[in-house]
Amino acid sequence: MTAVALSSRARPKGQRACHNLRMLVTPLPGTDRDHLIATLGSVQTQVDNLRGPFNGPAYGRLVRYLRWASDSARLLRNLIRPEDMTRLVLTRRYDALLSGASGGLAGSHQEGFLNDLVSLEMEERVADLGEAVTALKRRQDGWDRAGVLVVADSSVYIQHESMLLDWDFRSLCGVREERIHLLFPMVVIDELDNLKQSKEKTRRWRAGYTLAVLERHLTSGLGSAVIKEADFSAAVESGGIPSGHVSVEILYDPPGHTRLPINDDEIIDRALNVQLIAGRPVRLLTYDTGQAMRGRAAGLHVRKLRPPVESEPKPVSAK
Repeated sequence: MTAVALSSRARPKGQRACHNLRMLVTPLPGTDRDHLIATLGSVQTQVDNLRGPFNGPAYGRLVRYLRWASDSARLLRNLIRPEDMTRLVLTRRYDALLSGASGGLAGSHQEGFLNDLVSLEMEERVADLGEAVTALKRRQDGWDRAGVLVVADSSVYIQHESMLLDWDFRSLCGVREERIHLLFPMVVIDELDNLKQSKEKTRRWRAGYTLAVLERHLTSGLGSAVIKEADFSAAVESGGIPSGHVSVEILYDPPGHTRLPINDDEIIDRALNVQLIAGRPVRLLTYDTGQAMRGRAAGLHVRKLRPPVESEPKPVSAK
């Protein structure tokens, strides 16, 4: 039984879900999801093999581990973000062992301690890399089955003529009978939370209503939930097009993540991350022209929504 299996079985279901969130990695733009999973798996296998019996001084085992770490960093540096590299390969214990390799940990009186330290680090690298692969596969499989992937910025929840549960998702998202999976980046949740303090009554009410819908359906905050069931009545009654169900999911910030200074850029960044892992387009809904332009430039499928056109104000006649 591998260390990864032991780690997973020893952890209760709720804790496993939280741990998988912690072990999610963020692919860099242009990264192929299958290549990333294969590389993480290969790196894990290599360090797992190093844990076997080693005939020689502990210092030699330390050097083999350090060589694995540098080779792995070279393989992963163009695939994942630096904070993920720090969690999975170049950890604080790696830094300590690297410093000790210059002489502080060498010598026969340190053999047992050094061996234990290297063994512990390699065991944790095997477990964490395994969790990262599992988390990526689970997220990939979930989004493969989820339907059309949609991210809306806060302008849509505030400005749209209808409340969230009353949206005509087919026309809004440009789909027919497909299922829709509505993703909420945490930055959007935070924006809506802030809007609950708005002086404008409509904004305040809409923000609170949208967050209440999420809380009612996502009681644990994890996973996804259906907020609108599929509707086949139009097809049965008049031969029209049925509508698929609508589900929601919160996109939590990755571990160690530093948000971009502009919230609109952060929303696009999270949507692009979904697009990379899912391997298919993500639709971005917005009322904001600037956000629509940013999204298109980044490679998202943008649905720019338009409020009712106001009449041109009449010029004020001079008296």
